[in-house]
Parts: sequence; C-alpha cells; structure tokens
Amino acid sequence: MQTAEKASPATASVPDMKDIVALCKRRGFVFPASDIYGGLNGFWDYGPLGVELKNNLRDLWWKHMVTTPPIGPDGMPVDIVGLDSSIIQNPKAWIASGHVGGFSDPMVDCRESKKRYRADHLLLNRAMTQPISKIKGKEVYFVAFDHKAERDEFETRLKKLGFNTNQRVEIVSDGKVYEFYDKELGLDKEKLEKVIGPDATEPGTLTEPKQFNLMFHTFVGATAGEENKAYLRPETAQGIFLNFKNVLDSSRVRVPFGIAQIGKAFRNEVTPRNFIFRSREFEQMEMEWFCHPDEAKKWRDFWFEQRKQFWIGLGLTSDNVRMRQHDQDELSHYAKEGLGTADIEYRFPFTAPGFGELEGIAHRCDFDLKAHQEHSGVKLEYQDPVTNEKFTPHVIEPAAGLTRGVLALLCEAYTPDPNRPSGVYLDFHPSVAPKKAAILPLTAKEAHVPLATKLYMDIREHFNVDLDIKQNIGKRYARQDEIGTPFCFTIDDQTGQDQTVTVRHRNTMKQDRIGMDHVADYMRKNMLTATGR
Repeated sequence: MQTAEKASPATASVPDMKDIVALCKRRGFVFPASDIYGGLNGFWDYGPLGVELKNNLRDLWWKHMVTTPPIGPDGMPVDIVGLDSSIIQNPKAWIASGHVGGFSDPMVDCRESKKRYRADHLLLNRAMTQPISKIKGKEVYFVAFDHKAERDEFETRLKKLGFNTNQRVEIVSDGKVYEFYDKELGLDKEKLEKVIGPDATEPGTLTEPKQFNLMFHTFVGATAGEENKAYLRPETAQGIFLNFKNVLDSSRVRVPFGIAQIGKAFRNEVTPRNFIFRSREFEQMEMEWFCHPDEAKKWRDFWFEQRKQFWIGLGLTSDNVRMRQHDQDELSHYAKEGLGTADIEYRFPFTAPGFGELEGIAHRCDFDLKAHQEHSGVKLEYQDPVTNEKFTPHVIEPAAGLTRGVLALLCEAYTPDPNRPSGVYLDFHPSVAPKKAAILPLTAKEAHVPLATKLYMDIREHFNVDLDIKQNIGKRYARQDEIGTPFCFTIDDQTGQDQTVTVRHRNTMKQDRIGMDHVADYMRKNMLTATGR
C-alpha cells in the first residue's frame, strides 16, 4: 500500500487529546459509559468501530502468542497454550498473591479543594528543617504540586502564592512524597500542617496519607457479609497461576512453556485519567512463561525483543516506542529478588515528550507458584521428565493493556491534514483498521448501486468492508479517512462499460483503476497482515 511520509516525532506537532477524544465519540470508537446519565468516571464503552479495532488487536496478539507463537532461540516455535479463567476466584487466592494486604496506594485528601491525590504523585519543594515563607500568617514548609507539573507551572503557582521566585526552588523529582511524611525524614504531623496542597491557597489542608485498596469487592451468595466477600480480579495473571497444575496435567506441555490469557480486570483507581489510559475497568493481554530458574535471563531477553517488535509491527513508530528498565524502588514485590521489570513505553500526547507504560515484561521469579502452594497445600513444583529434577519454575510475564494498546494505535494513527476535506485521517496499519475497505457507488443511480452491492457481496466474506451509499462522494471519502479505512473502491459510469473501479488510497489520496473482478486479490496483496515480528 502506498503511504505518505509522516514527520518524525521530533518535528511533528503533538496532537491534542481533546481532538482525539472528540473524533472517537463522533465516529463511534469510544463513548463514555452510561453517557445518557452523564457518564461514570473511569468507565468507557467501545462503539461499532472501537470494538472492531480492539478485536483486531486482540486477535493479532493471540495469533502471535498462541496460534503461531514466535520462533525460539533453538529455531523451533515456542510452546504457548491459552486460558480463560474466571473473573471472580476464591478470595484466598488474593490473600496468597498479596493483593488483599498490599494492593493499595497511599492517598491524601485536601480539605479545602475537596480533591484526593496519590501521595506518591505529589512533588514538594525541598525544605526539611525551616519554614520558607508565611501565608496568611501561617508558616509554610512545603508547597505540593502534581507530579506531572512543569517548571513554569511551579513558578506561576509560587508567584500567585506570594513567594519570591528569584530564589531557586528545588523540586523533589522522584515522586515519593509519602516518604517525607516519615518522622525520620523530618515531616511529622505538626509540619504537615505547614504544607500547601496542589490546589489549595493556604497550608494545613492535606490529611495524613491513608492506604486505599484498589480491588473492587462483591458478595457471593444470598447474604452480604464478610464471610461471602469476594473480589473482581485486579489482574488476569493469578488465574493462570491457579491453573498451572491443571494445564500441566491435561496438556502436552513441558517447561519451558507459556499460558496466555486475554480478559477484563478491575481496579478501583482513585484518579482515573487520560481517557482510556487509566480506567477502572480494562482488558489485559497477559502471558506467563514458565522456565527453569537458570534460563530466566535468556527468556527475559527473548521476550523483551519479541514484544517490542510486535508493537512496532502494528505501526507504532520506533521513535515513539522505547524500553525502560524499572528502578529498584519501582519493582513489585514479586520482582525484587529477580531480574526486575522493564516497560515498553509509548509517547502518548499527554506524556510527550515523555512516555507512558504500554506493556511490562517482568521476572516474577517463583513468587506466585510458591505462594499459592503454601496457601493451598497443593504441590506446584515441576519434575523434568528427562533429568527427574524437581524445581519451582520461574516466570517471565509479558503483560500488555489491550485498551491501552487501542489508545496507542489511535494516537499513532491520528494525522492532521489540512489539504483534505476531513482535515484529519487515521493512518492505521491495515491489519488493525476497523474497516479494510469501503465500496462506494459514485451516486445513488440505478446503474451504480447494484454493481456496488454485487462487489460488496463478493468480498464481504473475506474482509470487513463497508458499503456506503448515502451523501456525496466527497463526504463519504472524508468519513472513511476519519475512521482509517485504507482503500475506497468507487463504482461509476465507466464500471458499467468495462467492469473497472477506481481505487483511492487513504494516505496519499492517489487513485488507480483496476478490474472489478480483481478487487479481492488486490486487497490480499496490499493488506498483508502484520505479525508483529
């Protein structure tokens, strides 16, 4: 397929998320959940085109992981099987995994602004032992900012509060305000009264941090008591670990092998934000790769490269995708003793020029299998059938957000173009485009519509195509540009004479003429499915 050259991220202007969100609603990609009732914060519905885009990404991931898994270091395909586990599991599973006791964020409330903040998402200017100023007669030790604030925002706010900004103000940039509430670091409850919150006008409005558990709970059975309490899963991974022995006993798999799963997860995020980037209901694409402890590094490096190439293969430009190794203080409890975690990050418009997490590849060690073995009393060791060695497998986990992936594809595809009527087009890779082609009769004339309908009926079994008859041809082209359709096949007067149609390419708007009976082959040739590797 011929495509127009795109500007590099260094030179291209960053699209406005408001424009992307507006297009998503206008064209049926994403709607606010319960929209007619004013929506529900942190929840989203995927419209006719959004569900196609999401399903295309889901199916490509499944193909890459399960149906035709990658070629391993030995030159043979790796072994991965699929699973679909229950959203609600025995509550003991979440105790064993550490989620009931440790899956929480430190939160602070502001009594003045009535807003709630994650304590580790606030930044403070460094002033540990003495006040830096007085506001309304009260001593001020710290001024808190949201962790996404820029330097000019610091200065504007400090000026508004009456500070002398000629003096350099140091900013704690590691995002760990909750440690500054530790008495050993100098900020006790008394000094907390001398902190100005991010949206407050005077000190003393922030509460002490409290741990806020992120799991949604429900009740199983007829009564709603603690004995019937259960949880919506905050990740799909635990269902895989719980079924490790079942899969081993019922399938012809041997370590090393993987179990893959796609499904809904739920986290009661206190501050869902950035459209569908951080929501309370989302979908994950996770694979747990079980291997010998001595081979963990080999497989971690293997999956690092595989997963990065998958996203680049779907059209995310390499300049917008990077791998970042977690610092030691970022690591989850299951990764602290191992090789750590690296994120595949994407340069979203709301993070630019920085990046946001798209997928994590973690070395979970043997934490999960050992934890469930201890709490359940069921042996989850593996015995090598060749050497008879018994060991608890280590796990490498590539875990991607399906809904975050949809957002990355939308942001990457969004291409302003003032030279076309729509003013914008979505430059989707053909493999993920919701509609692969549009069949457009030039007019609603009797001579055009039957031929267009015949072509549509001929190829709809092979491709997801759109038969669009209404409005003038320019408006229909504009609509197809906005929804990212790679090709438009137009039926006109000449079609009835020589059985040819016009092909319009989305990116270049170039038009070719081909035989009507060659359309399906033309699409097969130009719509090569991206494998991501």
